[in-house]
Amino acid sequence: MAKKIIHTDHAPKAIGTYSQAVAVNGTVYLSGQIGLDPASMELVEGIEAQVHRVFTNLKAVAEAAGGSLADVVKLNIFLTDLGHFALVNSIMAEYFSEPYPARAAVGVATLPRSALVEADAVMVLA
Repeated sequence: MAKKIIHTDHAPKAIGTYSQAVAVNGTVYLSGQIGLDPASMELVEGIEAQVHRVFTNLKAVAEAAGGSLADVVKLNIFLTDLGHFALVNSIMAEYFSEPYPARAAVGVATLPRSALVEADAVMVLA
């Protein structure tokens, strides 16, 4: 089993002991992204901006791995306030089209850097 580590400067560098993504046998595991701006490594302000930034960051990592968000088969979203669920759905529709990936949305007490949202994904490349 050969694994390939994926990295791009168009997404935030890892803030811990992990890689942005790891590819194994045509499957790419994208690490969780929060709303960090990759240039400043600062969290963008507000839930709407953070959701957009999360999907933009995931898109950059997916592209660095040779795919796109259309190749995502599973998405996990973590929210500190499930009251933002409808907003996430609305913004997600700007980044994904049918058929949508399988997805989980989970309410959590806290996220790194006091982020309001985080998402990770699994992508399969043909």
